[in-house]
Amino acid sequence: MAFTISIGIGEDGKPYVSTNDSSKISTNRIGKGKSIIDFPTTYVVVDIETTGFSPAYDEIIEISAIRYEDNQEKNKYVSLVKPSFEIDEYITELTGITNEMLVDAPCIEHCIREFKEFIGSDLLVGYNVNFDINFLYDNLKNYYGESLGNNYIDVMRIAKRALPELGHHRQKDITNYYNIVVEVEHRAEADCIACKACFDALREDIEKRKIDISIKNKHHKGISAKDISTEKTVFDTEHPLCGKVCVFTGTLEKMQRKEAMQIVADLGGIPGDSVTKKTNYLVLGNNDYCKTIKDGKSSKQKKAEKLILEGADLQIISEQVFYDMILEE
Repeated sequence: MAFTISIGIGEDGKPYVSTNDSSKISTNRIGKGKSIIDFPTTYVVVDIETTGFSPAYDEIIEISAIRYEDNQEKNKYVSLVKPSFEIDEYITELTGITNEMLVDAPCIEHCIREFKEFIGSDLLVGYNVNFDINFLYDNLKNYYGESLGNNYIDVMRIAKRALPELGHHRQKDITNYYNIVVEVEHRAEADCIACKACFDALREDIEKRKIDISIKNKHHKGISAKDISTEKTVFDTEHPLCGKVCVFTGTLEKMQRKEAMQIVADLGGIPGDSVTKKTNYLVLGNNDYCKTIKDGKSSKQKKAEKLILEGADLQIISEQVFYDMILEE
């Protein structure tokens, strides 16, 4: 069977690549640290700013790491990072970082080494930190052949368990919920400080209300494709998802799986629970939180790979490619 690659430009102006060769988009990062649930007193809060969502195509433009010992700030590492290409107006508007600010900034090869020396083997803390970890891991691996093996705590993961009643669990949702004042957004150091405030507020709230956020609470009845329906009756038949069966594996980082399945249905697609010969797209989410996965691939991904080799009309795509597709007009 011939492998195919599709290349396009998303609504954000960033390139995306989809392929029926799943090895080309593997999210397996050997030696990457583990996500844990804990409230330590010594750790490093990390945050980065980037030119986009994909570690494969986008670049880091700012890194911040603040070390706390006994919950008190000890020292910090903060640096702008000069990208290979000029950043666009959208990124400047979002972050406040301009191309002029980056002219004399050190390159990522220099910054990623300084960052790794600063954090050492410390536990990392961040908000939706898997996003940051993947960028940092890939750059450390690309330039120095080293894995970023530090274990990490995702504050968003804790927020979802402690505050399930909230519709969304973005960092700004949590700062609003706890009345945390955030003067600057989308700058790495400011986001680290906001993350620390959320972490402290969640710790206090969990202790005060005696909320159980243990692993066993995560297991609940999952959403099923049969529970998804749409009131729409007219669809764009030229949309790439219209009439296509779409299955998800892993944890999506930008929305709940139920939301993603609903979008598929509203576009005229067919959300599915399991991979079969009728599946057209398997969307790869983050498998880091699943302890049953040993080699970075879920059972759905392995089955999809087998079906592709047998000639099935099925593509394995990244989460970012899925978002690019649902935005197509």
